[in-house]
Amino acid sequence: MDRAQKEKVVEELGQIFESSGVVVVARYEGLTVAEMQDLRGRARAGETSVRVAKNRLAKIAVEGTPCEGIAPLLEGMTVLTYSEDPVAAAKVVEDFAKSNQKFEILGGAMGGTALDRNGVEAVSKMPSREELIASIVGCIGAPASNIAGAIGAPASNIASILSTIEEKAEAA
Repeated sequence: MDRAQKEKVVEELGQIFESSGVVVVARYEGLTVAEMQDLRGRARAGETSVRVAKNRLAKIAVEGTPCEGIAPLLEGMTVLTYSEDPVAAAKVVEDFAKSNQKFEILGGAMGGTALDRNGVEAVSKMPSREELIASIVGCIGAPASNIAGAIGAPASNIASILSTIEEKAEAA
């Protein structure tokens, strides 16, 4: 690899460290090619990316980025798993680590916060962006469905609701 190629790799890694919601560093020593392909397939399905890079180039790229805290983890045979969603990469890596004893999660970074092994595990248990959006939409939609149900109810139900409201107003 010549100097120009190294500079390009450092630039690409720098963009990864700048723009990713989470970056997880793991040691993959002893994994077969098939197991690495399995990790990459799971990553694609989970909307995450996997990158193997020379540690020296990764250390240069991480300098001055929010992920600077992961530099000490970049020793030995390491792989970077990253995603825009702050939870997706951690979920993929934790799931993969359960089925592969040779795959060792070292830590990572979530924005400017460095994560140890337990931190990555905690992040993986958080709901994903899509799950949060779905729960918020459910909370917003619930009152509207209650109103629609009350409007569609027979007149006697509406009358009893109004009388209950009137009684509460008189009591106050």
